[in-house]
Amino acid sequence: MFLPLMAHLRVARRVGRPRTRPDTVRGDKAYSSHAIRGHLRSRRIKAVIPEPSDQQGHRKRRGSRGGRPVGLDAADYKGQNVIERRYCHIKQWRGLATRYDKLAVVYRAAVILNAVIAWTRRLSQAF
Repeated sequence: MFLPLMAHLRVARRVGRPRTRPDTVRGDKAYSSHAIRGHLRSRRIKAVIPEPSDQQGHRKRRGSRGGRPVGLDAADYKGQNVIERRYCHIKQWRGLATRYDKLAVVYRAAVILNAVIAWTRRLSQAF
């Protein structure tokens, strides 16, 4: 699900067309796969994703062939709770929490609809 969503990602700029490559991607331990890290590395995107303890154990068990430990910017990772809180609000929709949708496009549309509804609620509370 991560790689198709990264293909649709657009980062807005003040002038010009949006960028397709963000500076940094924050994620939790579930996104610490070899495929995701390799994709981000190939696109020169900084990954702020901690390494799970089982992967640390596998790496240490291999010794010098296990490679270097994953670099993690702890100060940058502290801002990840904002994403987690927003995702908890999104999961209030049963269809999004259980991922009934078979197509990534339909799932993405539901996430966007949920974000628009939350945005309009917040806007109406401001007035």
